[in-house]
Amino acid sequence: MKKITLSLLVTLALAAGACDRTEQPVAQQNLVYGIDADNYRLESSEIGPGETMGKILNRYGVTARQIDRLDRASKEVFPLRNIRPGHKYTVFIHEDSLYSPHLDYLVYETGLTDYVVFGFHDADSVSVRQDTKPVTLRRTKRSAVIESSLWGSIMEQNLPYALAAEMENIYQWTVDFFGIQKGDRFTVIYDERFIDDTIPAGINRIWGAKFTQGGKEYYAIPYRQGGKIQYWEADGTSLRKQMLKAPLKYTRISSKFTYARKHPIYKVYRPHTGVDYAAPKGTPVHAVADGVVTFKGWAGGGGNTLKIKHPGNLMTGYLHLSGYAKGIAKGTRVSQGQLIGYVGSTGASTGPHLDYRIWRNGTPIDPLKIPQQPAEPISKANRETFEFVRDRIIAELNGEVPDEERITQLDSIVIPAAVPQPAPAE
Repeated sequence: MKKITLSLLVTLALAAGACDRTEQPVAQQNLVYGIDADNYRLESSEIGPGETMGKILNRYGVTARQIDRLDRASKEVFPLRNIRPGHKYTVFIHEDSLYSPHLDYLVYETGLTDYVVFGFHDADSVSVRQDTKPVTLRRTKRSAVIESSLWGSIMEQNLPYALAAEMENIYQWTVDFFGIQKGDRFTVIYDERFIDDTIPAGINRIWGAKFTQGGKEYYAIPYRQGGKIQYWEADGTSLRKQMLKAPLKYTRISSKFTYARKHPIYKVYRPHTGVDYAAPKGTPVHAVADGVVTFKGWAGGGGNTLKIKHPGNLMTGYLHLSGYAKGIAKGTRVSQGQLIGYVGSTGASTGPHLDYRIWRNGTPIDPLKIPQQPAEPISKANRETFEFVRDRIIAELNGEVPDEERITQLDSIVIPAAVPQPAPAE
């Protein structure tokens, strides 16, 4: 009989145990704000008018010393004074062996997806961290026929409100959103964000759009060129133009460019070489193009006025302003879309509006008829990959495409090799 050593017996015992042992499922934690909620009793409420974090914490037995420590620890992360009425908060309470409740965490929601966790670990230790709820993305395609306005259609179709703002931003140089007619329409592909797969939390990237205005189609194709994702027309020209369609969001056009308008105050016919945009006092006014401020001040009947010089011997004027944006002065360089002032009724004016003017080489031109020069088009080096992206986006906008043919990223486009066709039989 062979001698069995102690080490062999141990090895055999371990092997037998491994054979008898079955895999046990790992229990999933019930994480709420990244905290194992099964260990706590949770209570949720909203910040009330006039409530402070100190008052709330004091109700849950947190000492003045701990609150002071938390106040100092949170200054660089989220100051306690920044809480606002109506925002939700949740407390995590555990009970000790004597069933005495203790607050371990208070979570304050700073927004729909963002929150701050305030932790109380013992009499001398507190913690503060910011985090974001996990979200899932759902690719969506929606179409709508406009009855009144883009925003109205968005609401009628129960689409995310952010979609209207994003589309206005993409098409701001091309589509006149204040000249929309009944029957204009759009189709858009976008990623919608959801919390817990059910709660809408805004949108991510717009993957493509088609806007039809007055029977003309305007595509928006995303593509990265020069290190930046921009939107392009189907032919590869940029949707971004030299000048914005208008310098503000206006209510209506109250007066157009003409050399014979009866002045509403002086009651005589005189040229009005601009466009009057009626809008509430205080409406933001933006620079229509990159340029340099050449005049800021009082201009008689024009009231508070700004003039900006742009490339191409163009100059724009903004009259009757109620005030100027911070930092705007003669010689200031401004960027397209930058806030420069606010609608008013200063000077010879019967009500709040912006008198917007454009000059080329000193000669007035109609702002509603200025030819729009696009920004740099798709380069020759990028043409092939752009057309690859464009064709798939347009196919998805106009129908259904398999998931594997959808464009889902724009950082490293790889064009599939063409499948070789069999030679024709002789």
